[in-house]
Amino acid sequence: MAPKEAEVELHAISRTPEYEDFMAKLKAYHQERGTALEAEPKVGPVYLDLYKTFTHICANGGYDKVSDEKLAWRRMAEQLGIHSSNVASTAFSLKEKYYKNLAAYEIKFFHGKEPPPKDILEDVSAKGGGLLSRTRENFRGAKRDSGTAADSAAASGDDGTPTRERPTPDAAPTSSVRASRGLREAPPQRVIFQPDTGPARPTRHVSGQQPSHLNTPTPGGHSGSHHGTPQQVQHTPVPLPHQPRAPPRGPSGSYNPPNPDNTSASVESYLPRSLQPPNQQHVLPMRPVDTPSNNPAEFARRRHVARSLLEPPRRSGPYPGVGFEGPNIYIRCLMALRSAIFEEQQFALYHLVKISYERHDKFKFEGFPGLSEGLVEKVLEIGSIFYDVKWKISWVSQNAADNFDTLDGNEGTEDILERIDSLEPKEVNELIVPEHLSDQMVLVNEAALTLRNMSQLRENAAHLAEFLPIKDLICIVLSLPKHEWLVELKHQMLDIAEALTPYLEIDSRDPLYKVLMKQLKGSDDRGIILTALRALGRISMNLEATNRLDKVPTAILTKISELMLLNDDELKDACLDFLYQYTAVVGNVDNLVKSLNCEHLIHHLVRLLSHNARRYQVEEVLKPAPKPATSNDPAAMPEDLLQDLLKLEEPERCNQWVKCFFEEVNDSFVTQIAAWQAYQNAFKAALQAIDQPLITPADFIRNSCAAYKSSKAEVWAGTGNPGQVQQKFIIRGIQCRLRPVGLDGRVFVRCLWDSASGRPNEKCGHFFGTKETMWKHVVTTHLKWVRNDKGGFDNKEEEVRCQWADCTKYKKPTKMKLALMGHHLQTHCCQSFNGIAINEKKAQAGPQPSDSLVVHFEETATAPDEQNPAAPPQAAGIPLSAVLILRNIARNVVKTSAQEDLLKQHELGGEAGGWNERLFRNVLPRLYEIMTENKVLRSHVFSLIEFAESERDL
Repeated sequence: MAPKEAEVELHAISRTPEYEDFMAKLKAYHQERGTALEAEPKVGPVYLDLYKTFTHICANGGYDKVSDEKLAWRRMAEQLGIHSSNVASTAFSLKEKYYKNLAAYEIKFFHGKEPPPKDILEDVSAKGGGLLSRTRENFRGAKRDSGTAADSAAASGDDGTPTRERPTPDAAPTSSVRASRGLREAPPQRVIFQPDTGPARPTRHVSGQQPSHLNTPTPGGHSGSHHGTPQQVQHTPVPLPHQPRAPPRGPSGSYNPPNPDNTSASVESYLPRSLQPPNQQHVLPMRPVDTPSNNPAEFARRRHVARSLLEPPRRSGPYPGVGFEGPNIYIRCLMALRSAIFEEQQFALYHLVKISYERHDKFKFEGFPGLSEGLVEKVLEIGSIFYDVKWKISWVSQNAADNFDTLDGNEGTEDILERIDSLEPKEVNELIVPEHLSDQMVLVNEAALTLRNMSQLRENAAHLAEFLPIKDLICIVLSLPKHEWLVELKHQMLDIAEALTPYLEIDSRDPLYKVLMKQLKGSDDRGIILTALRALGRISMNLEATNRLDKVPTAILTKISELMLLNDDELKDACLDFLYQYTAVVGNVDNLVKSLNCEHLIHHLVRLLSHNARRYQVEEVLKPAPKPATSNDPAAMPEDLLQDLLKLEEPERCNQWVKCFFEEVNDSFVTQIAAWQAYQNAFKAALQAIDQPLITPADFIRNSCAAYKSSKAEVWAGTGNPGQVQQKFIIRGIQCRLRPVGLDGRVFVRCLWDSASGRPNEKCGHFFGTKETMWKHVVTTHLKWVRNDKGGFDNKEEEVRCQWADCTKYKKPTKMKLALMGHHLQTHCCQSFNGIAINEKKAQAGPQPSDSLVVHFEETATAPDEQNPAAPPQAAGIPLSAVLILRNIARNVVKTSAQEDLLKQHELGGEAGGWNERLFRNVLPRLYEIMTENKVLRSHVFSLIEFAESERDL
């Protein structure tokens, strides 16, 4: 099986020092060559790394070699990690971007040759290859030959337009002729063979004559009298067996042909001179002559023909309008809109609304000159409904300045708001609407809706931004009085303003800026406020100019700070975008701190840093939990447990013994020989005493592995002496218990009395299941107390010493009553058994708190990086806008006049510190907490804290 190829990493721009150096050289070369460089072209869904692409293509031989190989550009795209659903389109896009940006650079610096001029390289398409050998002579000559020669189109394959050729009837069709290159040819007509039925042998009198059917010319040919004597073909007809023999032919004058229908009447009426009567041999035949009297119709026809020859020829062809279907629906609607005919405008606007909604991506102003003027002029008719004015557009600035109702189409009408304020509104009845007024309002709304739909396309928005009457139209409509009829129209104008402001450079003196501020200040409509905020916040977004947003009234700033308190994410996001643009200017921050209670604004912005945050925790292990102490040898067999196990039969006894003395641990093992020897030592003597056989080693190993599911017998290969491999037969998955466990689950405790051997730290190895049995074992086995006749112990006084573990109470022999010593020993036994219970409770409580640490994190909205899709997600949404506003305030507030005034108050005995100290002092702990818990906002909050603490004495 062939190994799988490593998956190619998704293509992304790697901004390494090599990449930056390469891009600098490439940019300098394009400037020297006079061509445009697209630094980060987009191929499919990703942005192209020109350095990585240039290196990879050159490693494969260069542009010409890759282009000569079939489907090589698809392979290049796949190897570069550019994936797309349309492989062919992605491959051609990669080839085109390389051709435009890197082909000349490759020829110059990789091949060491001079590239062709840009008019035959960058200025033409990336079709074909052969760049190293391309010159003006061979490139232009090839184009001329391909345009004039008839055979060049077919020879060029897919580059030329295939011609529809009809093969000649005599030419045999070839396999290379495709059915799609021409119409089907008619099959050759079949000629039915007709045998000659004439006499088999001509008579002597007609032997010199040629049969008539031999002189008949072939179809499409000519008779021999015009083009020489044709080649005569002699036929010798052979009579068929079933045909009767024809009678012998006589003289020509008496011969009757077998088929008289094909014989001419002149031939039938002809008589030889020898057969004609004597009185008719010298009579001349009479021929009729046409005269006006006997044939007037013929002479009338001749006069008509002669008269027509003298008259001038009449024009032949279709009459006007015949066969002409008219313009398409787009031109039809445009002409109908500009016609000023009401019915035509109804038709046009009805269809324009549908077209702008369904085909807005294809319906562009630049393709239909006059469409924007027609729509704007139609919407301007709204002024005559509410004012005694009829707005017009003039492209002569002097006419617009002299006439009150004329708008300047070249430079815009600067005093449009003053003109509107000077108008007297009409009294319009909202309850009773005349028919003509209702129809007019419908057309005005449809024209405005068409403008709104078309402005959502970027190309149309950029086109309308250069059409200055649209600004005057927005000001006129938004300045109309409040009326129920105008709600929809004003919303459409605000949508148009939102689409146009990214392409407009306007300041506080512009009428459009004033109108949008007025709508934001005086309206309580959520839609109007939301759209006005977006329109103001996006001024000059697609231009290099800065959106200063100066002279914003205090009432608007207060209203925005109050709107952010609402539970409306869309409105909150629009307010934050406006504040971000507003606080980017130092003068605006000065106005902000003087107009609002900025402490409350800062606290609310800090709360928004955790907007819709999801909290989660991760447990970090600081130190692995220590493994419990283990023993390599099985514990000694307690007497009580031995009696219980002897009551069982094999293999149950072996199985229970393993569970009592071993526990299940996946990464541990015991040797088979150690387990077998421990089993022998525990049961051999006891089984011999009751005459029972011991289990065989093979059965013991098999039953031992069946005690736990994860245990199994295997051969372990380890290292022994240097250079030697040692093998052990083990049971994997079990380890020895420190304390044996009974059949009922109770734990047996070891006696901790010092061993009789006297060696330090060596204790008694016996295990007991109860405190009583352990106490009896100590007093009888270790202290050698002797029972009396009643089964008890005499309470006499003796010198005794306690050797229990590390007990120091009676370390030296002490004279005391035996009862006192017995009570002392009971405390040791109770402590041993109680310690088992305490340890079990601790084990159930889990790991120690010091071994692990629970870390809390906070996750807010994120978005992928458009420039580098493989990069980690970036901060986005409301939290990002809030932290950027806070950073703008912290950076710019120290540059304002309000900062200087506050520092002067400090010199006069006021509160220490500037505006950053006053605004951010109470929220710094929360900012530090967010910086540690929110990974995506960490860098932004860090820069905010740097600006906020820049003036503090640390």
